[in-house]
Amino acid sequence: MKFGFRYILVFFLLGLIPKAYAQVVPATNEDAVNEQNQNLEILSEQNQDENADYTSLIENLKQYQSHPINLNNTDKDELMDLGLLTEIQVKNLLTHIQKNGKLISIYELQGIKGFDLKTIKRILPYVRVTDNFDSSHFTFAEMLKSGSTESTTRYQRLTEHQAAFDPYTDSLLKKSPSNYYLGSPERIFTRLRFRYSNNVSVGFIAEKDAGEPFRKIDSLGKKAGFDYYSFHLFLRNIRVIKTLAVGDYQACFGQGLVLWRGFGFGKSISVANMKRNPTGFRPYSSVDENRFMRGIATTLKFGKIETSVFFSSKKIDANVQLADSTISGVLDAEEASSIILTGTHRTIGEIKDKDAITETIFGGNVSYKTNKLTLGATAQQFMLSKPLNVSDQLYNTYDFRGKSNTNVGVDFSYVFRNINFYGEGALSANGGKALTTGAILALDPKFTLVTAYRNFDKKYQNLLALAISENTLPQNEQGLYIGAEAKLPKGFTFTTFFDQYRFPWLNYKASRPTVGYDFMAQLNWTPNKKTDMYFRYRKRTKEQDAGSELMFDTPVELIQENFRYNVSFQLLPYLKLRSRIEYMVYDKQNSVRETGSMMYQDIVFKMIGKPIEITARYGLFETDSYNSRVYTYENDVLYSFSIPAMYDKGSRGYLMVDYTINKHIEVWARVAQTFYSNKNIQNEGSPTEIKKPTKTEVKLQVRLKF
Repeated sequence: MKFGFRYILVFFLLGLIPKAYAQVVPATNEDAVNEQNQNLEILSEQNQDENADYTSLIENLKQYQSHPINLNNTDKDELMDLGLLTEIQVKNLLTHIQKNGKLISIYELQGIKGFDLKTIKRILPYVRVTDNFDSSHFTFAEMLKSGSTESTTRYQRLTEHQAAFDPYTDSLLKKSPSNYYLGSPERIFTRLRFRYSNNVSVGFIAEKDAGEPFRKIDSLGKKAGFDYYSFHLFLRNIRVIKTLAVGDYQACFGQGLVLWRGFGFGKSISVANMKRNPTGFRPYSSVDENRFMRGIATTLKFGKIETSVFFSSKKIDANVQLADSTISGVLDAEEASSIILTGTHRTIGEIKDKDAITETIFGGNVSYKTNKLTLGATAQQFMLSKPLNVSDQLYNTYDFRGKSNTNVGVDFSYVFRNINFYGEGALSANGGKALTTGAILALDPKFTLVTAYRNFDKKYQNLLALAISENTLPQNEQGLYIGAEAKLPKGFTFTTFFDQYRFPWLNYKASRPTVGYDFMAQLNWTPNKKTDMYFRYRKRTKEQDAGSELMFDTPVELIQENFRYNVSFQLLPYLKLRSRIEYMVYDKQNSVRETGSMMYQDIVFKMIGKPIEITARYGLFETDSYNSRVYTYENDVLYSFSIPAMYDKGSRGYLMVDYTINKHIEVWARVAQTFYSNKNIQNEGSPTEIKKPTKTEVKLQVRLKF
C-alpha cells in the first residue's frame, strides 16, 4: 500500500465503533440509494466515462419517493419500473393480493415469499398501502390544481484557467483551430418540469457546456443561445393509452438487442441486474445528447396485449468528408467517417461536426403480458441522411457501413415457481444474429442464483443496441455469467459473480481472437440499523496487443485487480460517517505493472426536521499512472453526477451544502478540489492544460417548487 500504516489503522478502527450508538430509526431510502451509487461506480468503470449523465437511471426512485406506488392498485409493469424487485417477487406479491385480497398493512409483505425485512426496508420509501385509489381518468382542471412545477438552474465552472481559454487572434485561430474554445468556461443548466402524479410529465431543458459559445457565429452557422435543448410531453395510463410521448423520450425493449436508447445497469453488486428491465417509453430528462429519441411514440393496451409504435428524427454529430467517387460513383458525394458521441461543441471543428447528419428511426413492439409470462416482438428501421463509412481496419471489418439497417427480435420472460427464465434473439439486415438468455433462481428466501449466456455474431450490426456485454455493442462476443447472492446469519450478505467471455474475431488493440473473465466477490455486514460495511475484491482479465514494433503483434494478458473496504455508520442521530480504502493493481504481462490506492473520509451532517444538510469529504490517492486509476462516487447536487477517476498523486476533497429555505426554495453550493502533489502542470500541451497543481470546481444550484 502507498499510505502509511497509521492512516489505514484509523479507517479500520472506524468500523469497530461499539454498537451502543445504534438506535431504531424509521426506514429511509438509504439502502436503495447506497446500492445504486455502487452500481453507478461500476458502470463508470465499464464505460470509462466519469462525465456521463445517469439521470435516467436514478430519477425513477426520486419520482416514486414523491408519489409512492399503491400496492393495492398497481400492476407488474409499475412494480418492475421501480427497479428494486425481481420478477419473481412481483409475481408472488400480485398472486398474494389476488388470492387473499387487498393488503391491510405494509408489514403484511413479510408473509409473502421472497420479501425479507431487508427487501421491505429497501422499498418502503417508494410504496404505500391504501384503499384510496388514484383515478387515471382525471380532468384537466384537476391536473392543474394538483400538479406540481419544478424549476432547477445550475451554474458550474473550474476556477483555474485552462489553455483553451487563452485570448486568440484570427491568425492564431486559423493556425490552431482545435486549441481554442470559442465560449466561456461556465457550464449552465436549466430545467423546468410539470408533473401530475405519475400520469403526466411536461419538461424543458437547456444546457451549455464549458467552452461552448452562447453567442451567434455566422461563419459556422451557430445560432445564439444554449447549445442543447430538450422538450417532452409524456402521458401515462390514460384509458387505453398506457404511454404517449411527444418530443424527447427513451425507448427500451426486450434485453437491449434490438432497441435500447438509454443507460442500463449490468454486471454489478445486484446480480439480478443481469436481466434488463424493459420499460418501454419514458420521458427523457437528461443532458446526454445522444441516448434518446426525438419524435412521437405510444403504447396502447388492450387487455393482455400491448402495441407500441415509435418515430424519431433528429440531427446527430458526425465527421463528414467527401466520399471516394470511384467507389460511390457520385462526384462530391459526402459520407460520415464516424458518429461523434461527446456532445461538446467548443472548437471550430466540434461546431462544424454538430448536427452534421440526420438520424431517423421508426418501428414498433407487440407484447403479450400476464403476471407470469411476457412475450414480445420488436422491429426497428434505422436510417442516416449520409452513409457511414468507418475506417478500413481489419478489426472493424464487420462493423456497420451504409445509410440504413433493420433489426428484428423476439423476447420472453417467464416465471415458473421460483425461477425466472428470460431472453431475446435478434437479426440484423445483413443476416447477423444475436442471442442472450438467462435465468434467475430464487432457490431459497436467502439465496439467489443467476445464470446468463450471450452469443453475438461478429456480423451482427445495431447502433441502437445496449445489451449486457463486455463490448460497447452486442457484436463479436460469447459469454457465460454465473452470479449468486446469499443472505447469511448475523447481518452478513455475500454477493459474487464470474463472467467468462471470448471475442471470436479481432478487437480494438487485439490482433487475434482473445478471451477474458470478470470476477467479483463482496461481503456485506450490517450488524444493526446504523452500521453497514463491506469488503470487495474484483479481478478482470483481457488480452491486448503487447505493443511490439514487429509486423505481427501478439496479445498478452492484461489483469486489473481491485481491493476495497468501505464502512458507513450513524455516529449520532445527526452525524453519519463513511470511510473507504481501495487498492488497485494493473498488470500487463511482460510489459507494465502498476498500482494505485485511494482512501477517503466522508462526513454527513443532517438534523431531523432541520433545513440544512452538509456533506464533506477528504481523500488521498496515489497511482503510477492513468492505467491504475480509481473511480469513486461523490455526493453531488440534484440531477448532477460526479464519479471522478483519481490518478497520479495528491488529495481530493469537497464540501456541499444543501439548504431548504422553505417548501418552495432549495439551494445547493458545492466546492470540490483536486490537488496534485507530484506535478505543477496538468495535461501539459493540451487545450485543457492548467499551470497549477490544483483543479477546483464550483457548483451553485437553485430549485423552485410551486
